Amino acid sequence: MLRTIEAACARTLAGALPLCLGCATGAPAPVTPSAHPPVPPASRQLLVVRTPNWAEIHGTLQRFERAGDAARWTALGAPEVIVVGRTGLGWGRGLHGDGAVGAGPVKHEGDGKSPAGVFTLSRVFGYAPPDSMPRLAMPYVQATSDLRCVDDSASPAYNTLTRAPSGGPAPWASAEEMRRRDDDYRVGVFVDHNAGAARAPGGGSCIFLHVWQGPDHPTVGCTAMPLERMMEIARWLDPRRDPVLVQLPDSAYARLRQAWRLP
Repeated sequence: MLRTIEAACARTLAGALPLCLGCATGAPAPVTPSAHPPVPPASRQLLVVRTPNWAEIHGTLQRFERAGDAARWTALGAPEVIVVGRTGLGWGRGLHGDGAVGAGPVKHEGDGKSPAGVFTLSRVFGYAPPDSMPRLAMPYVQATSDLRCVDDSASPAYNTLTRAPSGGPAPWASAEEMRRRDDDYRVGVFVDHNAGAARAPGGGSCIFLHVWQGPDHPTVGCTAMPLERMMEIARWLDPRRDPVLVQLPDSAYARLRQAWRLP
């Protein structure tokens, strides 16, 4: 799981943030899909995002829960409309492996695709101070003016949330400001794509669930939805229940559903 050079993530992270998700150098690792169902047996919360095809920007999101390792997934409510990246989906790096699991494009930095596959969800972030988010079970990072998500593949802080230094140059060539002038990051969830010790430079970074600008406005690689839905999900997620995101086009979902024991 995510590490921080200052302290372990607390239930509300007001100051200490993970600087490195595991340093990686060299070329991306070969594709090594998981030989086992990638959703952990201990997982009790599942977010399923589906799109009609690899290139479509529109899709649906539905929440599921289960009572035990071998229990059936139970849907919570109806599917909700979401948008994904401006060029659709591409196989990401997550619990399913380090790339493609069958046909479909592979995601890389700057391609405008949201990652397809199975991913853990580890932190919530947002504009509000921690003491105004009392109903959150997930660790929380406040998106203040100095918070960045580093998308510079050459930086040791690649694909991490970290604070910009107050003096001197930052140790990266590019990074995304997390305290925006719009509501996109008013509340969001960090998706653990291309994360940890196996993360690969150029494999894609800064992937979130966040607030959309509207149903016909795709993202640059994230998955976005209305504010009220995003807030509901942030409050529902519980790290003690090992929440996981499954994001696939319909063709891949149908092919992998039984093997991956999906709802």
